[in-house]
Amino acid sequence: MPTTRKSLQLQIRVSPEQKAAIKSRAKKAEMSMSDWVMSTLLPGHRTTFQELVSELATSATSEKSSFVFAELLELLGGLSAHEFDQAVSEAPRVTLEPYWAGYVASTIEHTAALNNTRPPTWARDVPPLEEPSFGSTLLSVREYLLTRSPPAFSRRNIFIDASVGDRV
Repeated sequence: MPTTRKSLQLQIRVSPEQKAAIKSRAKKAEMSMSDWVMSTLLPGHRTTFQELVSELATSATSEKSSFVFAELLELLGGLSAHEFDQAVSEAPRVTLEPYWAGYVASTIEHTAALNNTRPPTWARDVPPLEEPSFGSTLLSVREYLLTRSPPAFSRRNIFIDASVGDRV
């Protein structure tokens, strides 16, 4: 969504209970009430993020998963810091297998660091893989990956050398 200067105001009447519910949901999403209401009414990038993660969950064991993940990287790499924060504010609505859950969470944390913003709580809470996963099957490349993997990935036992914004 292109950024436009906001010059108009919208006022709505709500009950105290409704306002408390909106405030609570916005706080849970780590957003202001205005941003939460707007992202709920006009979801944009958040919807695209959720759709791609859902598609990733259904294609996780197929070759299609790498293409879906490439789309996710393109989405995240093209967002401003504010758009990124809104897009990933909610945890995926689907359950991903541990590898993809870790990979998505690591990607979110890495992108947040690139954007100089805080990753959402849900991403920080995704645990590491029980066994290390390397971006190459070549044993000679593993030492390189161990030393070059971005911190968000290596702390989850995922060792790669390219992520958001990189081309291999």
